[in-house]
Amino acid sequence: MKTYELRLDALHTLVEKILKEFKNGVVILKGDLACGKTTLVKEMVKQLGCSDDVTSPTFSLQQCYSDKIFHYDIYNHGLDHFISLGMLEELDKEGLHFVEWGNEELENILSSAAIDTLTIEIEKTSDNTRTYKVRHAHP
Repeated sequence: MKTYELRLDALHTLVEKILKEFKNGVVILKGDLACGKTTLVKEMVKQLGCSDDVTSPTFSLQQCYSDKIFHYDIYNHGLDHFISLGMLEELDKEGLHFVEWGNEELENILSSAAIDTLTIEIEKTSDNTRTYKVRHAHP
């Protein structure tokens, strides 16, 4: 696991590092409310060259920003609901899949399905600074 402490105005440097090595798979985003999960997705989508407006899919469950950028939020309905809707199959599609509020159970499912997974834990340390713990689980 690699740990980065960054000001929000330097978030692009972390995203550049991630996107150099991780181009296809699932990015699980963990952290408290308002820690910056959607902010990280916004920067990722921007650096991937997509100009779509990124919003948290809290109520819609899924947002698609191109044919290869997907964004999910399982906070309101939980992992069981996500699975019951057949959304796990979506995570096997080529592209980057950002899952807000993913947990260890999801990580285990993805690992057993041999899906490349990056987990990012975000902790808000001040208004402008966050700690990002990044762990890559190779299939």
